[in-house]
Amino acid sequence: MTSLVFLWLIRAQRIMQELPIVNVETETRIKKPDWLRVKLPIGESYKHVRGLVDKHKLHTICESGNCPNMGECWGEGTATFMILGNICTRSCQFCAVATGRPKPVEWDEPQRVAEAILLMKVKHAVLTSVDRDELPDGGSIIWFNTIKAIKTLSPETTLETLIPDFRGIPEQIQRIIEAAPEVVSHNMETVERNTQKVRVQAKYRRSLKVLETLKLGGMRTKTGMMLGIGEEKAEVIQTMKDLVGVGCDVLTLGQYLQPTKKHLPVQRFVHPDEFAALRQIGYELGFDYVESGPLVRSSYHSEKHVIQGWGKTKWMEEQACLQP
Repeated sequence: MTSLVFLWLIRAQRIMQELPIVNVETETRIKKPDWLRVKLPIGESYKHVRGLVDKHKLHTICESGNCPNMGECWGEGTATFMILGNICTRSCQFCAVATGRPKPVEWDEPQRVAEAILLMKVKHAVLTSVDRDELPDGGSIIWFNTIKAIKTLSPETTLETLIPDFRGIPEQIQRIIEAAPEVVSHNMETVERNTQKVRVQAKYRRSLKVLETLKLGGMRTKTGMMLGIGEEKAEVIQTMKDLVGVGCDVLTLGQYLQPTKKHLPVQRFVHPDEFAALRQIGYELGFDYVESGPLVRSSYHSEKHVIQGWGKTKWMEEQACLQP
């Protein structure tokens, strides 16, 4: 019996020696700085918006995207509505929205969204959507119908539309132009070198072409970028130059925040002073409005982005005050 035990131990030792050694790397999460702390959502206005969103079975990017400004925006009675469901056909590595097979299109959604915006009595609304690459029209017909429904029920409400790239198909982009929202936004999200890693199915040059097509169609255009995912300052500035080259009017710059451990990790937390410096560079390059700060998201303060010249005028006033 003792001999059998000895032989078993010898065999077990040999097996252990043959097994590969696996190095388990423990992810070191960077501590979130104090300037990224936000208040919990409270207040009657927040509860009112919360109730309307639930009652009308609406999707908001505020929730799906884990936006840090949800408490502030909803507290002011505004929200960014996400149409065409809450399941995306793409798998961007920064985004908290679920990836998979979307549910069938709800053709009554445009009217439901328009009615909710009417009940909220907002002066400015923001629309966005998941990517629906499986649809022949990319979802552009629902986009068109939603914009028109909102304009019919709330003609005084200004509207920003944060659209997907529609795979760069001109006819689908043209539907947005024909619907004529006040601002059309399409986010670059990151610099050219990081695009494939961050946005996966998207293309940097295609997104630039989308913004150029919108501008040539007479739209006030806007885009947003996240910082803190491995980009270099020179790359950010080059992207800003590329955007000015296609006539982009409004730029938002904000800190990337990792939604879950499955998403891209934060490489660094960008200091507010760096955001302020990039804001300065943006205006010097020729943008009409630059919103730049750690907590900035694409739709943050978007009601101001509608007004042509407002941002640049404020910046010029700031510069005048700095003169001796």
